[in-house]
Amino acid sequence: MRLTYEEERDLVRDVLLREGAPGAPAEVQARWLAEGDLRGHPSHGLQRLPVIVERIRRGLSDPAAEPQLTWRSDAAAVVDGRRGLGPWVATRAVEGVVERARTTGVALAAIHNSNHLGLLAPYVEQIAAAGQLGVMLTTSEALVHPWDGAQAMVGTNPIAVGVPAQPEPFVLDMATGAISMGKILDHRNRDLQLASGWAIDERGEATTDPHAARAISPFGGAKGYALALAFELIVAAATGSALGTDVTGTLDVETVCNKGDLIIAIDCAALGFPDAAAATSAYLGALRATPARPETDGVSIPGDGARVRRARNLEQGVEISDAVWAQVAALRERDGARA
Repeated sequence: MRLTYEEERDLVRDVLLREGAPGAPAEVQARWLAEGDLRGHPSHGLQRLPVIVERIRRGLSDPAAEPQLTWRSDAAAVVDGRRGLGPWVATRAVEGVVERARTTGVALAAIHNSNHLGLLAPYVEQIAAAGQLGVMLTTSEALVHPWDGAQAMVGTNPIAVGVPAQPEPFVLDMATGAISMGKILDHRNRDLQLASGWAIDERGEATTDPHAARAISPFGGAKGYALALAFELIVAAATGSALGTDVTGTLDVETVCNKGDLIIAIDCAALGFPDAAAATSAYLGALRATPARPETDGVSIPGDGARVRRARNLEQGVEISDAVWAQVAALRERDGARA
């Protein structure tokens, strides 16, 4: 099944509207899932919709919730997501820190009581579009094994960074696990093997079978594990959220989501460096112009690949696996009967 961006966005939005979401939160959540598929990350695309809907129906997520942002100091806000849809809560928090950073130079929002955020890249792109530096950290259930460990104890704990530049901002969006759990689920749906080094089985041995995978490996070995742990400790301390195996609610339909999210915006102009974007643009251009090693496609910048995939999929549509489409089709039919 192949869908255009508009078809996927409208499908998700209509399902969420029937589940009680107001127009704006439904639209934002729909755009986030469609962007996941557009950018080549089905783990964060339409695949997520059945879990989002089931969590709403069980009262674990409130699609009509409006987050409460409270400034605890001139530059630091605490955000109670009130169990709202993750992208809606986070975009509202981004708006708050961007506006505040224009006068304080730096502003942060510590989010708790929200839900799964989806892709992080669009949030830091939103900050970069305002001419500011964006940094975002979030946590997940314990899905990654510690270095030399045989059991999942640490979250995938992604980081995203956005830096204003021309013609496009620098955008990094990466997890500290070698792969996301959503990608393992996508490989199961498509009956594809995992790459070597992505996961271990219940005995702690490396596996390429997505059905046998029980823990994700940290990217980069011990250094990736160290970063994952550092990010988890920072987010939990700043947001008052859970740690390790106590984190729940981004993948299941039984528990309230208790992980945390941290958003930081830095306004270089307010700090006295109004020309930072020009220097960044020149440097990124020099990197892209670096002579290529033999038998390679040349140097790219984080975010370049996602833009290429996005442009291609906007033109051709995105391929939705049969397993995901069957779930979504059944969901749409059931929602249609409820309307």
